[in-house]
Amino acid sequence: MHIRRRARAFAVLATLAGALLAACSPARLREDPPAPSSGGGGMVSSAHPLATRAGVDVLQGGGSAIDAAIAVQAMLGLVEPQSSGLAGGAFLLHYRARDGQVDAYLGRERAPSGADAALFLDSAGDPLPRSEAMLSGRATGVPGVLPALEAAHADHGRLPWSTLFSAAAETATTGFSVTPRLHRHIVGNFPQASAPDVARLFSGPGGQPLRIGEVMRNPAYARSLQEVATRGAAALQTGPLAEALLGRIQEPPGPSPMRAEDLAGYRAEKVRPLCRTIRAHVVCVPPPPSSGVGLLQLLLLLEGTDIAGRSPDDPLAWLTFAEASRLMYADRDHYVGDPDFVEVPIEGMLNPDYLDSRRRLLGERAAAGAVSPGVPAGAPANAGDDTAEPAGTSHFVVVDGEGNAVSMTTTIESYFGSGRVVGGMLLNNQLTDFSWQPGGAAANAIAPGKRPRSSMSPVIVLDPQGNFAGAIGSPGGNAIPAYIGKTLLGWLFWDLPLDQAIALPNLVARGERHDGEADALAPALRQALEELGVRVRPGSGEDSGLHGVQLRSGRLHGAADPRREGVAIPTTPPNPTRDDGSALPTL
Repeated sequence: MHIRRRARAFAVLATLAGALLAACSPARLREDPPAPSSGGGGMVSSAHPLATRAGVDVLQGGGSAIDAAIAVQAMLGLVEPQSSGLAGGAFLLHYRARDGQVDAYLGRERAPSGADAALFLDSAGDPLPRSEAMLSGRATGVPGVLPALEAAHADHGRLPWSTLFSAAAETATTGFSVTPRLHRHIVGNFPQASAPDVARLFSGPGGQPLRIGEVMRNPAYARSLQEVATRGAAALQTGPLAEALLGRIQEPPGPSPMRAEDLAGYRAEKVRPLCRTIRAHVVCVPPPPSSGVGLLQLLLLLEGTDIAGRSPDDPLAWLTFAEASRLMYADRDHYVGDPDFVEVPIEGMLNPDYLDSRRRLLGERAAAGAVSPGVPAGAPANAGDDTAEPAGTSHFVVVDGEGNAVSMTTTIESYFGSGRVVGGMLLNNQLTDFSWQPGGAAANAIAPGKRPRSSMSPVIVLDPQGNFAGAIGSPGGNAIPAYIGKTLLGWLFWDLPLDQAIALPNLVARGERHDGEADALAPALRQALEELGVRVRPGSGEDSGLHGVQLRSGRLHGAADPRREGVAIPTTPPNPTRDDGSALPTL
């Protein structure tokens, strides 16, 4: 999509908006050490230091943003395998600096041709327990991350594909230190952690689960990477790896109906992103089955309120955010699905008149009960659902020295996916993101070849002239739009540096629930919110993994969520540090 020609019309508005932002920006939340910045080079921000370093090394070796992104994903599949991998799926946005073009690459997994509405129903026609469905062979969708990366590389790559997997392959062979976060998942109490394949993969020499600081090696993954480096995405579509994948998911319990032609026939899509002007910036997201349309709706709802004139310590600001979030989720849950199969009323959901009608529902205190979806123009008569996506997934951002950028959210769905391993890779359980409601009336109902709805919503932000202003995204299952929405509220509405916007407390309002970081709210703010009907419950909505880059005062500033182990590193860092100024760990 050519953004510059459309965005120049907002140049005058941007000048006025800049003055307004300066006048009403809140005071800084705290005087933290500065985030990593780059004056003229590139930047990589990801959920693991080794993945970030792999991307930086590619950039310093002359690679483009997409070249580095491939190296980052390959490394994440090794060192953060609970969250993403080459047998998963992804949404990728690419910004091309020379002309301001933003492209979206959709690598969301698809249901096999033999899937139907009874995929996760038992013999009596009742939905299976989620733990049982996730561990079944039927949970795995046709992988899409490699086809998406390959398509983007064909358009924007500079280095040969075959050279981009060497760092991950070498690390898989020599080993890396198990981090506290990986160890927490290895010994976790969720079903996949005790699956036989997972137990074997993460066992030490004595057969016990790997502990923090112990070295993990994955030679099978190194061999898989060599196959992918040689054959590209075809390595998981035909040949030995593909045959092994099919063989593993067709084993009980719950053997998959996937066949060889399902794997071989997968193609990623290159499409136009959805872009809207918000606070004199252009915000771009992938179209459905991503939930980017919901994120845009949330931001547009907020833009029509007085929230920009408030501050992060104002309870009315958080009330507005929470109630707008509930409206957004009601519409997202009801209408968003795979547009190849259902009519998604994108324009209706983002129409100014419709937004006005929804905005009028925002009151002076939280509305009682769940929020009903509206009826935007073009709305089909389908039923909604409240599909529960676990908080797996990973997000990273890469900007190269020429200003090209990648914002990519990638997943195998739940932690450790389906708990099944092939070639050192965790297989996804993405099909459990479908609605399981009997009858198949929901927009997100299961169907052959269909992609499940995703909360993944990578973002690229442009300034009024169509130049790169930054990128952001997060894991977190259903909470993803809320995590990113909160961060963009801090960035675009309150003019916060990106690291401070990420550090704002997470608040996820969906249905009748208000989840989030209750203890991160100041006591007076928390009490005031409770008096307004917003009772933030801890225990859910805290596990964001926001990673991004912001262009501020002519410099790139990288930011990594302090809730995880990620780092942002510029391409020529004198002394690489975390966002809090501490030295990078040696891994």
